[in-house]
Amino acid sequence: MEREKLKSRLGFILLSAGCAIGIGNVWKFPYIAGQGGGGAFVLFYLIFLIILGLPIMTMEFAVGRASRKSPVRAYQALEKPGQKWHIHGYLTLIGCYLLMMFYTTVAGWMLHYFYMTATGKLAGLNADQVAGKFTEMLADPGVMTFWMVFVVALGIFVCAKGLQNGLERVTKVMMIALLVIMMVLAVNSLFMPGAKEGLSFFLVPDFGRMKEVGVVNTLVSAMNQAFFTLSLGIGAMSIFGSYIGKEHSLLGESARIVVLDTFVAITAGLIIFPACFTYGVDQTSGPSLIFITLPNIFANMAMGRLWGSLFFLFMAFAALSTVLAVFENIICCGMELTGSSRKKSSLVNFVLITLLSLPCVLGYNVWAWDGFAVFGGAVLDLEDFLVSNLFLPLGSLVYLLFCVTNYGWGWDNYKKEVNTGKGLKMHDWMRGYLTCVLPVIVLFIFAFGLYDKFL
Repeated sequence: MEREKLKSRLGFILLSAGCAIGIGNVWKFPYIAGQGGGGAFVLFYLIFLIILGLPIMTMEFAVGRASRKSPVRAYQALEKPGQKWHIHGYLTLIGCYLLMMFYTTVAGWMLHYFYMTATGKLAGLNADQVAGKFTEMLADPGVMTFWMVFVVALGIFVCAKGLQNGLERVTKVMMIALLVIMMVLAVNSLFMPGAKEGLSFFLVPDFGRMKEVGVVNTLVSAMNQAFFTLSLGIGAMSIFGSYIGKEHSLLGESARIVVLDTFVAITAGLIIFPACFTYGVDQTSGPSLIFITLPNIFANMAMGRLWGSLFFLFMAFAALSTVLAVFENIICCGMELTGSSRKKSSLVNFVLITLLSLPCVLGYNVWAWDGFAVFGGAVLDLEDFLVSNLFLPLGSLVYLLFCVTNYGWGWDNYKKEVNTGKGLKMHDWMRGYLTCVLPVIVLFIFAFGLYDKFL
């Protein structure tokens, strides 16, 4: 059967960017930037994005485009006889399932908050009452399950419609809508009384403040965020490489995706920091910034219902863009492993992902257990730890070593694939960095993540 292809270059860029643009950009980035000292963090984040995230992204795309296979079959098409790189292909599929086991729940939170904000259920509430709404949601398995199943059903329905008619078409509309909503929200924030202070905190590097926070902490946080924001290591990008032609070089295409991903992260900060400074709230307050602090602001600002609804719609689109991209990977892997049709793989995965997502939902109420405290307190935190601290860094390391060493696909094959087509080229002088330095950085991120979690 002939492999499906994306209809347009724009579709590829928006799909890949949609996979990268997710909760990490609009949930984690602003509060981690706040914790890391603002502008100094952003500066180093951008540097690490270029020297760390960008090259590994080209490797995932190269493996996908050269093999024309999903991640579970890609290594088998490229590895030398007798090699075992393909084992990682199966691990990427496990990583995608793990990611969706909690991502579907969090995407459901965004939709639930969009519904509550749009229908005025948060209007006029005081701070304690707004905080109570979040606690109330977590304690209600019925509400959480409804939104999780809705997200899974929506994602599977779109992917089942086909690559061009479903996934590409819907993602294009959703991503363009996301960008428009972001721009509207950012412009609104720029006219807030605290905009000047917020923008200064966010964008102007203050190395004195960075020193107060801790130089090493800021650098490591920036490195981690640059690495994790692109969803590298579990084949989520590789699948889209397998759907494109060879008209454009992969370094150039990857650069465009990184720029779009960065634009969303920076714009999220432009939305959030002016609001934080205007209303005197802590910009380093972690995930509660999204579900407690900002709803409090919206509940008390002029036209807050409109701005709050737009904000959570934007958040929902950001989460759903990742859900759709990873679902496509999972469904395609299922098709190649079993020889089944797209619709059959979609149906099976609807049941499977729904069941696998239930522990995350129930981990906040029915299955709440103190033993998860070491990971953060809930099943979600354990699943997030496994993906973020194990599957992403180690998976990226495998892609990296496969592409640049002679034990794998090899530098020459990788460079040839990356450089095929018009656009930015990979050069031989980069080989030393990619072969000797980048693996050490990835190993450091992996080791520091474990150290930070357990020691």
